[in-house]
Amino acid sequence: MKKKDKKWVLLCSTAVAAVYAAGYFTTDTQAAQGQPLHIEKTMQKYTMNSDITRNTPKVNPSNKIYKDGIFTGSGWNRRGSIGVQVTLKNDKITDVEIRDFAMHYSESDVVGLPDEVLKNQSAQVTNVSGATYSTQAFEDAVQQALDQARNQQG
Repeated sequence: MKKKDKKWVLLCSTAVAAVYAAGYFTTDTQAAQGQPLHIEKTMQKYTMNSDITRNTPKVNPSNKIYKDGIFTGSGWNRRGSIGVQVTLKNDKITDVEIRDFAMHYSESDVVGLPDEVLKNQSAQVTNVSGATYSTQAFEDAVQQALDQARNQQG
């Protein structure tokens, strides 16, 4: 009877390990594919005309990089997701709020990041030790909101 019990334990343990591994690799792959890049894009006020011979820049009529208003963004990874709300006025970030926090770590780990965005006027923030995934998801969420707010050029 003991030999039979050991086989069941081994079989069940193997099945649990296989399901766990499949879930881990699936979510890790999804996070890698769906997560926005952590690159701050350079803002351009001019775009080049497609006519190479004239090469005359087109000017953004309002000369504003961002539209005024409230914009939302979300970031996610295998540790969870985070949603933010970013308020812009006259090309300045005037407010950043964490709206939806569903990360593995505590929200208190990243509570200071909105103030850092206001100070830097950028989605790039200092990595929080022990909450790297939360920090990256926060940056992605802010960048997504800024991308939505960006004025179209030309």
